Amino acid sequence: MAKGFNKVMLMGNLARDPEVRYTASKQAVANFPIAVNRAWKDKNGELQESVDFITVVVWGSTAENCERYLKKGSPAFVEGRLQVRSYEAKDGSGKRYVTEVVASDVIFLGSKRQDESAGTLEDEGFGGSVRKDRRLAAATYDDFPMDISSVQDDDEEADIPF
Repeated sequence: MAKGFNKVMLMGNLARDPEVRYTASKQAVANFPIAVNRAWKDKNGELQESVDFITVVVWGSTAENCERYLKKGSPAFVEGRLQVRSYEAKDGSGKRYVTEVVASDVIFLGSKRQDESAGTLEDEGFGGSVRKDRRLAAATYDDFPMDISSVQDDDEEADIPF
């Protein structure tokens, strides 16, 4: 059997606050919808816009950090895998299917002003795979696509985040 490839990268704004629950083994799991805008020109050359709301699931300390630092409207970059799961409907009407992104990495893209109102991330020393990319600290969702020449990095070698 051939090896598969399942990778998803999304950049958008949270459509609601992250909701965190805990499993019986006390592992945190958060979910939230991320709104991803897209625009295209139709056959008449008119600009069309649409928004997709995609459910994201985050586990462990990453989930707790998402609850702590993200809120409705916060811009974020999510990297993970697509998952389809099924369950039996409570009313007995049959099987239901859910498609969601299971995040392996969440990068907060909020502005420094937003970070100051929610506390600083650098002082927390949190683990997991949530990270604050300093080169994107001043970027907001409206800044993308951004001019990479405006990114300043303290390191000798720039590590481009996309």
